[in-house]
Amino acid sequence: MSKRKNPLPFDKAGGTIVMQRRLLSSPAYLSLTPYAKALIHLMHRHWTPANPVGFGVRQAEREIPCSRAVALRTFQELQDAGFIVKEDESLFCSRTQSKTRTWRLTWMPCWRNRPPTNDWEKPPQN
Repeated sequence: MSKRKNPLPFDKAGGTIVMQRRLLSSPAYLSLTPYAKALIHLMHRHWTPANPVGFGVRQAEREIPCSRAVALRTFQELQDAGFIVKEDESLFCSRTQSKTRTWRLTWMPCWRNRPPTNDWEKPPQN
């Protein structure tokens, strides 16, 4: 018996990124600025089930593209909306290795074998 081919034309070499329709049509997502919507997808591109996402302000400036102030505001917007949670702060040291800020994407499973928290679905805290 031969193996059936997948009829969907997914990119096998580069992989695919899948987002929930529920997230994409939610009021929380639709109310985001275009910069925040772009940053969500850029961060999702780096998600793995093994580690938090390492993504810094300079990388956001370069990949969105935008100014440093806009990048900082965008990270804060995503945190306030419940899409991301900061796991570890960045560290810069010219003598030792530097490390980037790391984030947990709340709509994705956590690297500690925990299910997604979906904080973006919760009502905003005032």
